[in-house]
Amino acid sequence: MSDFLLIHGSAHGAWCWRDLIPELTALGHNARAIDLPGHGQDGTPYAQVTLDGYADAIADALDTPAIVVGHSMGGYPITLAAERAPDMVQMLIYLCAYVPKPGLSLAQMRMEAPYQPLLPHIRMTPDRKGWTVPDDILHDRFYHDCPPGTVEFAAANLCIQATQPTSVPVTVTERSSHIPRRYIRCSEDRTIPPEYQVTMTRDWPADHVVTMDCSHSPFFAKPRDLAAILHDFAKGQARPG
Repeated sequence: MSDFLLIHGSAHGAWCWRDLIPELTALGHNARAIDLPGHGQDGTPYAQVTLDGYADAIADALDTPAIVVGHSMGGYPITLAAERAPDMVQMLIYLCAYVPKPGLSLAQMRMEAPYQPLLPHIRMTPDRKGWTVPDDILHDRFYHDCPPGTVEFAAANLCIQATQPTSVPVTVTERSSHIPRRYIRCSEDRTIPPEYQVTMTRDWPADHVVTMDCSHSPFFAKPRDLAAILHDFAKGQARPG
């Protein structure tokens, strides 16, 4: 079977893959998750966190060739990590994630979406090098269809998200352009508009894109279904969206 390396999105950590890892293991895969710098158990101060640091952490974690899954913001660092360690990345899977567009930072891509569901809720740190969101919007924006207890678990673990990683573009070159790429859209996403997920993957082959009818957090909402899709991608038997 396959080795999966799971990369979280903004303000999250390895903890968000808690329910998915056992499902992938049950299907015969090896799956692990890491904390990017400044997230989870990693103590890097948010003001020192960079996109380069994210990509280095992913590349360093690839001690064996793996399928790399990036959630949300994680689409940017997994793309950059693939540029740095192309021989260690078997496939890139974007889970309701930003797929870097030439010349644009993630923040610029976010503003290209038809509406900005998260922007009104972002609370900047005094130094403007990081941001958080208030607990009272977590259910509605991130976890509205997730099991009881999810919001409380997440609220206890979410961290300040550094702004630097979202302020710089990523360029895909011949070093990594050959790596297979797949996308999982979330049709009930209230963070990255589903319409924009369609826009980002409009020119992708139909069997490279799958749609889940769930929120921005399929690893909590539908971990078994998500594992089955990842399993199919790993086997090269992607189901059309």
